[in-house]
Amino acid sequence: MNDTRFEPAKADRRWQAAWDKAGTFNADSNSDKPKSYVLEMFPYPSGRIHMGHVRNYTMGDVLARYKKMRGFEVLHPMGWDAFGMPAENAAMEKKVHPGAWTRSNIEAMKAQLKRIGFALDWTREFATCDPEYYGHEQALFLDMYEAGLIDRRSSEVNWDPVDMTVLANEQVIDGKGWRSGAEVEKRKLDQWFLKITDFAEDLLDGLDDLKDWPDKVKLMQENWIGKSQGLEFSFDLSNGEKLPVYTTRPDTIFGASFVAVAADHPVAQALSGDPQVAAFIEECKKGGTTAAALETAEKLGFKTSITAKHPFSGLDLPVFIANFVLMDYGTGAVMGVPGHDQRDFEFATKYELPITRVVAKDVSEADAPMGGEAESGDGVIVNSDFLNGMSVEDAKADVISRAEDGSWGKGTTVWRLRDWGISRQRYWGTPIPFIHCDTCGIVPVPKDQLPVTLPEDVDFETPGNPLERHATWKHTSCPKCGGQARRETDTLDTFTNSSWYFLRFASQPADKPFDAEEIAKWMPVEHYIGGIEHAILHLLYARFWTRALAHIGKFDVKEPFASLFTQGMVTHETYRSGDRGWLSPDEVRIEGEKAFALDSGEQVERGRVIKMSKSKKNVVDPDNIINDYGADAVRWFMLSDSPPERDLPWSEAGIEGCYRFVQRLWRLFDQLDESATGEDKPLARRAHQTIVAVADDIEALSFNKAVARIYELTGAAEKAAPSESRNFAIRALLHMVSPMMPHLAEEAYAKMGADHLLADAPWPTHDEAMLVEDEVTIAVQHKGKLRDTLTAPKGASKEDLEAMALASEKVQRSLDGAEIRKVIVVPDRLVNIVT
Repeated sequence: MNDTRFEPAKADRRWQAAWDKAGTFNADSNSDKPKSYVLEMFPYPSGRIHMGHVRNYTMGDVLARYKKMRGFEVLHPMGWDAFGMPAENAAMEKKVHPGAWTRSNIEAMKAQLKRIGFALDWTREFATCDPEYYGHEQALFLDMYEAGLIDRRSSEVNWDPVDMTVLANEQVIDGKGWRSGAEVEKRKLDQWFLKITDFAEDLLDGLDDLKDWPDKVKLMQENWIGKSQGLEFSFDLSNGEKLPVYTTRPDTIFGASFVAVAADHPVAQALSGDPQVAAFIEECKKGGTTAAALETAEKLGFKTSITAKHPFSGLDLPVFIANFVLMDYGTGAVMGVPGHDQRDFEFATKYELPITRVVAKDVSEADAPMGGEAESGDGVIVNSDFLNGMSVEDAKADVISRAEDGSWGKGTTVWRLRDWGISRQRYWGTPIPFIHCDTCGIVPVPKDQLPVTLPEDVDFETPGNPLERHATWKHTSCPKCGGQARRETDTLDTFTNSSWYFLRFASQPADKPFDAEEIAKWMPVEHYIGGIEHAILHLLYARFWTRALAHIGKFDVKEPFASLFTQGMVTHETYRSGDRGWLSPDEVRIEGEKAFALDSGEQVERGRVIKMSKSKKNVVDPDNIINDYGADAVRWFMLSDSPPERDLPWSEAGIEGCYRFVQRLWRLFDQLDESATGEDKPLARRAHQTIVAVADDIEALSFNKAVARIYELTGAAEKAAPSESRNFAIRALLHMVSPMMPHLAEEAYAKMGADHLLADAPWPTHDEAMLVEDEVTIAVQHKGKLRDTLTAPKGASKEDLEAMALASEKVQRSLDGAEIRKVIVVPDRLVNIVT
């Protein structure tokens, strides 16, 4: 090749253009090759890609390129999750239209992704804000409505007072809006719901079939679906009414010391004429809205004048209105057993209620005092009349049986999962395709009138939903009677957009959302890669949508993603100045253990290594790094050192080391010597073994292991003398690094005289016979020190190994004529000479 240095600035552009021109990575659905669908979670077009994106997409890209080399027809698409609140916030802040802001960001981010050389099928690109996309989503929504999977009803919702919209339970984090960070309030609104609870059992059971999903993700979904079995019964209240409650621990019923109802429970509402009760109910509305949030909140209660009669002991238990009880879980009322539930323990401690032990390790511990927290472990029942001495499970069964025999309760199953409220009071989302008519009620928009598109002339000066305020858009005629009517002004939760996008990537007919035959060719996605933060929200919703569409006959697929990989984050040290706040890495100079601001020279605080974040300014711009080191060095860094499921600390020294390795490979590829003859059997064997091992590593997504093996083979090839074996090792390396360093590999391949793209070439072949080790390295010791190493046939006799050792010049120099008293031979490992 005769070029001493690889120039990424030129090579990157050249080969990216060549791949585009040839359509190298455009998937052909009609190909007779086996199909492989590789997908990374598509990005929100915020304006810039970050190093987390680069790592995520590099992993998927290596898989996609590798699968292509192994003879698969690969679908590896890219698009944009383009609806959502950030665009509306930008519209308010920057005085621009959300669509213009979004599309400008898409253009910038697409250019960035192209610079990294990802093997993407850009012919299938779309943004979820495209009417062509969300029009098909509206059609699917109507299909689900017709099948009874969608309804509209009044419900208490999580209201974000800053974003002025409803949030799903999953979007409330520690009682705050997941985007705005504002304290979430509770409100009653008419809302559209997707009946995800109809699929709760199926979604739960389906987790068992996801063998290639991380256990932690499956556990998170299992807990969120939250199947529990217990007893539902009614307390007789002192006001003459009955209060239904549900408990998963009927075995602890004798430990009950209070009953609590939710703030919006009918019992509480009936008492709300009392100003004190009304004030407490309002206070509850400002608190957490999910079970998870309420676990950590302070437990607050209001003691009512009502009591509840215990079904066995006949004791009158106080009835509280409590902030930790949710109306939409179980019956909205709970039996408080403070001895064996931490939440109840905290409440009882605060309000000085009895705390009774009813489960103990042994009956002899029945009177043992309770500690500083509830005891949730297993044991035997104590202080519980006829249940005493029973196991927990036997006691549960006994109480349920007595309740059913006495007709005052029944064994039942409840779910933590709630129906998915998908109404959002905002502009930048998919319009819900319904019309409100005073005569006909709620009427679906006819499918031949889809898409219902968003108006362009909207006002963001006033908080709230611009569609509700629009002068003309919401006014229309009823499809049934022709009279005056109003469009639905709520839009869909943006998680609906990402719940089926993988189907549209696989099939894109103009007249329908997808073609079932095309879907059958590609689905399920073979490899899906993305962050653990999507374990519940996106992944659960996508599983639900796929099941729902199968349920109404759209296709036969049930699970969208055959395997799931959750990659670690890219992290960086943080820097902070007391006066100036956070500083970016570009503004800091490191000297030993200290950091200094580049402009002022003042010493700044070196903080923790955390996920790259714009707010902490510890981000590294991919464009700058590519400008300095080229795309392949960046890609190599993302694959090396850390296992891909762990966080990857960004390091300037690390990226420089990757760049040096790019240049090492370039020089090695330049040393291919077609005139070389002869064999280097150890090098050849190592090359064949590496071909197999790297393939296995990529299949297992153990990219850091593959990188380590390539380093080892590179070092061995650099040291070896010219031979046919060395040429084989160099060519094998060229092919093996091509999914990881595609620009370098293409450039070297062309310089070697190839007349076709390396991206279209197969994975290197190996010789099975060369995988078997038929030679071993023998250590020769004298006086306890290593004197030489020998290469011997595997299984050589003790006599042969002794003869080989004594024939060594190094060993003879060490012996220096001394009498040999004994030779100890450990076959295939060691010769130890004793004088």
